[in-house]
Amino acid sequence: MVLYALAVASWHRHRRSVASRVEALRSPGSGIVGQGVRFALSGGIVAIVYPVTTTLLADVVGLPFQAALAIGYVAGLALHFTLQRVFVWDHGDGFALSLDRQLRRYLLVAAIEYGITAASTALLPSALGISTEIVYLVTVAAIVVTNFLLFRSAIFHAKPPSAAAPAAPAD
Repeated sequence: MVLYALAVASWHRHRRSVASRVEALRSPGSGIVGQGVRFALSGGIVAIVYPVTTTLLADVVGLPFQAALAIGYVAGLALHFTLQRVFVWDHGDGFALSLDRQLRRYLLVAAIEYGITAASTALLPSALGISTEIVYLVTVAAIVVTNFLLFRSAIFHAKPPSAAAPAAPAD
């Protein structure tokens, strides 16, 4: 009985410890590490939802694959934008841009990235003598890093500190 009580107490401490770490990473004050973890998690979620949605619509519902693909892509894009806005880049004091401006910039970036991916996979494999898959994976890796930087600094960035805020007292 004593061993059981010790095991339960240890499990509760571990659970609280994990919960406190997760809460710290979710905090807007967690900095670039927290943002990176949240960015990776949201990307992983979307990487599951997009193909699952597409496959279910095509194979279970019976939609033509191209229609299922378009719906899955839009669902993935909408989920990704939402997760970026409410989970990854949450700033306690709000965003510098309105929702409308964020959405327009986000969609512009998505369109440019699609064009870059399509062009690189169409042109570079034969020009470089490497497989399309290698070009695709390198392009995606570059886009992920670019997205993190763009989202952090130009789309989902925090409001600048207010100019009207009182100055900190001098010591």
